[in-house]
Amino acid sequence: MKSVGVIVEYNPLHNGHVYHLSQSKQSTNADVVIAVMSGQFLQRGEPAVVPKHVRAKLALQAGADLVIELPYSYSTQHATLFAKGAISILDSLNCDTVCFGSEEGKIETFYELINQKKLLTSSINTSIRSLLDKGMSYPSAYSTALQTNLETSKLDVSLPNNILGIHYLESIEHFSSKMQGTTIKRIAANYHDEEASHQSIASATAIRKILKQEDDSISNFVPTYTKNAIETYINENEILHSWNDYLPFLKYRLMTTKLEDLSLIYEAVEGLERRVVDAILKCSSFEDLMTSIKTKRYTWTRIQRLLTHLLTNTSKEEMNAILETDRVPYIRLLGMSQKGKAYLNVNKKQIDLPIYTTINQVNQNALSTDLKATHAYASILSIQNQQKLIHTEYSLYPFIYDENSGQFSRE
Repeated sequence: MKSVGVIVEYNPLHNGHVYHLSQSKQSTNADVVIAVMSGQFLQRGEPAVVPKHVRAKLALQAGADLVIELPYSYSTQHATLFAKGAISILDSLNCDTVCFGSEEGKIETFYELINQKKLLTSSINTSIRSLLDKGMSYPSAYSTALQTNLETSKLDVSLPNNILGIHYLESIEHFSSKMQGTTIKRIAANYHDEEASHQSIASATAIRKILKQEDDSISNFVPTYTKNAIETYINENEILHSWNDYLPFLKYRLMTTKLEDLSLIYEAVEGLERRVVDAILKCSSFEDLMTSIKTKRYTWTRIQRLLTHLLTNTSKEEMNAILETDRVPYIRLLGMSQKGKAYLNVNKKQIDLPIYTTINQVNQNALSTDLKATHAYASILSIQNQQKLIHTEYSLYPFIYDENSGQFSRE
């Protein structure tokens, strides 16, 4: 069975994602789509609007056949580690091709840049260090260094999905994987577009903005099953997850923890934790907090990731111990279609990692960081709904989706 992998967050799943899934399968003639999906917290250091079990079901309804969780230790990272974690999972599942969305849309352009980059690694690294010393953030320094040293490249490295694409392809090479890379051009909406300008496709950013305004026009940009799932979640929990809801918990954590202990948290560097503590007493909203902390050197995303690790109490020691393994050491299966189930059965002898479906005494330690993330994520819910979400984390995966009936079940 031929497989194609996609690396996703689905925050929330919209029409552009459905297009990406269908085009990925069609362009590669794949039988099975493997979606590696971020868990409760995302790459930009923010909570997903709805939990991973809701988004996993949406992924299956949209055409994914296997939904695998990208662990917290990789899903809340800068592009290099985010890509490395996701690609390592796809490689462990013997995936044939990874297909990513990009502003460029031509895979040849990516490979041309990567080949040029290899020849100029020393110069690029020198440029990055120089730009960092001048106070530039790492993403800006990286992009600027590529533009400066690879002037003949046709790839626009100032665009976020193009940058991620570079990291995906370099991760494939890092693992000496047989996997091939290919790309689908993003259509109608760019990654950070805050306004919906197309009649049926908008960015996830724009859709989240519509959701905040409780505007029903989300119907134009998402499948019916996404709209229904969001409405159901709101009806049951009276909330969609956003950073503002976690601000009291973050404030409590910062006000009751010694600075020297906060400095041990992952991403707390150069006294950044002190800047956060000083700012949080004066802020009235999460946006106020972020605006007062942000500097030229530390991007909005970088700070959000630090705040996420503060919220989940994730230390440098804990994170570094996980990352020492170089690749994700297990597969956390969130859901599968009948085709996905058949793929696992065919490939199980070639998959040399444990596949976790429920949490037990054997794997609880390996999944401890993801468990903490779910407990932190659930903290804004009522006690009853907290217990329900945590029960889902421990025992309700994987969901089995019947493509013919459109029904979910569990084995």
